[in-house]
Amino acid sequence: MTDGQKLLLYISYNGSHFCGYQAQKNGPSVQCELNRATEALFGFPCDITGCSRTDSGVHAHMFCATVTRHGTDRLNTTIPADRVCRALNIHLPDSVAAWGAIWVPSDFHARYSVSSKEYEYRFLCKPERDPFEEGRAWHIPRRLSDEELSRMQEAARAFIGKRDFAACMAAGSKVVSTVRHVMDASVDRAGDTVTFRVRADGFLYNMVRIMAGTLADVARGTIPADEITTRLESLDRRRMGRTAPAEGLYLNRVFYDDPAREGYHGGDPNGR
Repeated sequence: MTDGQKLLLYISYNGSHFCGYQAQKNGPSVQCELNRATEALFGFPCDITGCSRTDSGVHAHMFCATVTRHGTDRLNTTIPADRVCRALNIHLPDSVAAWGAIWVPSDFHARYSVSSKEYEYRFLCKPERDPFEEGRAWHIPRRLSDEELSRMQEAARAFIGKRDFAACMAAGSKVVSTVRHVMDASVDRAGDTVTFRVRADGFLYNMVRIMAGTLADVARGTIPADEITTRLESLDRRRMGRTAPAEGLYLNRVFYDDPAREGYHGGDPNGR
């Protein structure tokens, strides 16, 4: 029996089926599914703490959440961590899957212990829609030229750095600071799919979707690629592009700095 520790779960989910990660009264959520599944598996109510609060329609390749017995800071169980995922998946819907589990100290926090996160945004760029991409990518009904792709790549690089990203935050958001450090941002293409990836120490509300919408406007030519830095410095949301739809957004990777678990790349037990 494990004592004095939390269980850190790694899961993936298709957000099309949910009103978001956070438990809500207006529809199904990933958190509620995890609450139901863990109670069924362990035999008692559990508290689930997630690494982020994804919105309705947003997906996750990697989402991290700690599991503790309700009202405590630990989880006591005789089930080994390497057997938890298979057992838990029996109780989860097809749209959610657990694929990794490790024990972490009781003072570990799934959200506040994060050092950085990486999101990706997928554009499907072809004249015809694809039913297999419905709800999983933003359909741009035309193919992008090499020049348009190059402009998007130039604009994405301009996001890199530590600065005030107030221009990439949804109106009405309340935060203490709008300064974030974007460590990497890139755009690449594989067939008809264009993918924008961005990693930062934190993200403002709708920040990635505003970045993605801005890149789409750069490709269209309505925002010059060489004006991104100036527009960011304006701190004016109106200077940036539209907010891209939720279905193209994925939480891709979550990173934790923990020397005690040096064997895990970015906190991923599979070393991805």
